Amino acid sequence: MAIFTNQATLTYNNVTTNSNVATGELLEVLSATKTAVTPSYTPGSDITYVISILNSGGTALSGINISDDLGAFPFGAQNLSPLVYQAGSVRLFINGILQSTPTVTGENPLTVTGISIPAGGNAILLYEAVATEFAPLDIGAQLINTATVSFGGTAAPVQATASVSPASAPNLTITKTISPAVVTENSRVTYTFIIQNFGNTAALGTDNVAVTDTFLPILSDLTVQLDGAALTAGSTYSYNQSTGLFATVPGVITVPAASFTQNSTTGAWEITPGAATLTVTGTI
Repeated sequence: MAIFTNQATLTYNNVTTNSNVATGELLEVLSATKTAVTPSYTPGSDITYVISILNSGGTALSGINISDDLGAFPFGAQNLSPLVYQAGSVRLFINGILQSTPTVTGENPLTVTGISIPAGGNAILLYEAVATEFAPLDIGAQLINTATVSFGGTAAPVQATASVSPASAPNLTITKTISPAVVTENSRVTYTFIIQNFGNTAALGTDNVAVTDTFLPILSDLTVQLDGAALTAGSTYSYNQSTGLFATVPGVITVPAASFTQNSTTGAWEITPGAATLTVTGTI
């Protein structure tokens, strides 16, 4: 919707007089909205976007083009894209009916062409994009991308934006090693568990992190440490000497959040995970 004004000038016998200012309103034929199906993402995750387009005019429109900048931003002398289009994911619905796959003429930015919408009708375009290494990861960050809808009859393209944020949650992995790798009977052996957090939020006691393992061969005379501090059987972990089942009490293990640094040369976000180390030593 746009307001326009104009004014006429009357001249006669070297006299000039102006008319009143006439005001009008130009109603846009096309309108568009854009949403993300999920409001958050993690590195490498898929994000589904939905662009809804309404033709409020009394005439069918053809040759409609849609372009999505995929959140591209300048970085030094280059443009970086925090999203990459998932090839083959685009779907088009006209008045709720699935259509043949529209033509994708470009993937960065994503460009879809040749869409037609009947009078008073609507189109819904769905597609997936993957968060790249250039997508921000800190708490409070936003990834904003803009879609532009245009066709020959519009005075100006119609734009719609969507915003998603990094997931605010722990993202944990665990690795296990044994030392020494070759051990004789009745010798001491150490299992080391490294829990890493690639998320922007620490794993706290309320997250109920726990490690369970069944030691075969069964261990005896256990010594358990978390980040170098001794844990106590019963209050912080349990161990069944008959079955070899070991388990930490949920919430005993906490893992700090990761830290994120943007590479000054490439623009990629680099992750330094937070970590906790659990060691279990026993006689085998």
